Amino acid sequence: MSPSTSTLSPIAFPDVTLPESAHRLRAEVRAFLDEERARGTVLGRPDSWLAGWDPGFSRRLAERGWVGMALPTEYGGAGRGFLERYVVIEELLAAGAPVSAHWVSDRQAGPSVLQHGTEDQRRFFLPRIAAGQCFFSIGMSEKSSGSDLASVATRAEHTADGWRLTGTKMWTGGAHVNDYAIVLARTDDAEDRHAGLSQFIVDLRAPGVRVEPIRLMSGEHRFNALHLEGVDVPDGMLLGQRGGGWKQVTGELAFERSGPERYLSTFPLLVSLLRELEQRPATAEQLTRIGILAARLHSVRRLSLGVAAALDAGASPDTQAALVKDLGTQLEGALVDTVRSILPTPADPHATPGSHPELLAFALLHSPGYTLRGGTNEILRGIITRGLEQH
Repeated sequence: MSPSTSTLSPIAFPDVTLPESAHRLRAEVRAFLDEERARGTVLGRPDSWLAGWDPGFSRRLAERGWVGMALPTEYGGAGRGFLERYVVIEELLAAGAPVSAHWVSDRQAGPSVLQHGTEDQRRFFLPRIAAGQCFFSIGMSEKSSGSDLASVATRAEHTADGWRLTGTKMWTGGAHVNDYAIVLARTDDAEDRHAGLSQFIVDLRAPGVRVEPIRLMSGEHRFNALHLEGVDVPDGMLLGQRGGGWKQVTGELAFERSGPERYLSTFPLLVSLLRELEQRPATAEQLTRIGILAARLHSVRRLSLGVAAALDAGASPDTQAALVKDLGTQLEGALVDTVRSILPTPADPHATPGSHPELLAFALLHSPGYTLRGGTNEILRGIITRGLEQH
């Protein structure tokens, strides 16, 4: 694909045209979602990739080959690439489908194991991920480090049988229900604090693992403090090279920061607004503001698609991914604020599920995390600036 240049930045993004197969796939996903709505599993809520934990739904997706889509067929995946995967998750997120059970496994754990794992790790984990039978969390952030991953204090000491991990990871989504976590820990002291870091696959049911809930303002239990209190990890669960953790993590963040969840988390609320306005006349000013939101959505979507195309081509578009997340998370908040101002309906978390007041309350209670998760906007802008300097 020939590169094009975004008007927002001199950083190049591939020019993307989806193949005809992607349009057929989109129709298949929409038909599946209609079936799931009839079952009552798709509620159209914002933040479904974070808050919609439904392993049964994940397994039904997997039966259709829609989990682990970009993984090679020899490891149980569909071998369809990131652009076709993009179409599937775009439809799922726009519908507010409950995808959080397999989300991290599909988005980044699977690709990380594929790229950095041993053959034994690939043979064990990847088919289970693609079948919707193995769910991962990510153990990166810590209480005193925030988005500064190089300052992690979790230690991994080498033992006769492997490694012993000690430390606490914060904001570990799904650690109370998932099977494994990929944990970043310091294995060696080095003058360069980016050196001496390694990644480990940790069984979340192993002795010494303690999960402490961190509840959202709504009372929901999505995140945790993951305490590793002398957890023994076999040598075979070191992911990648000892001391290569920093490079591996920064490459992994391209998967985490660039997908449709960075601009579609609050999309169901926009759909709800449009349905409400069907019942009453909209003013020209309201329509203009909705049009601005739609234009911003389209722009960020094009950038996000460009990252998916770059991943398909084998690139590591870390800077482009940071730009997508920065713009996308700003849009998430702006969408909620604009919807509130256009239709000043009181938010009510106890209203009828799926109603506009209930969806608005859900989006508002989740909004503090929009510009934090996956790296704060300030950290992202530093990454973008360094990328610009290299151009």
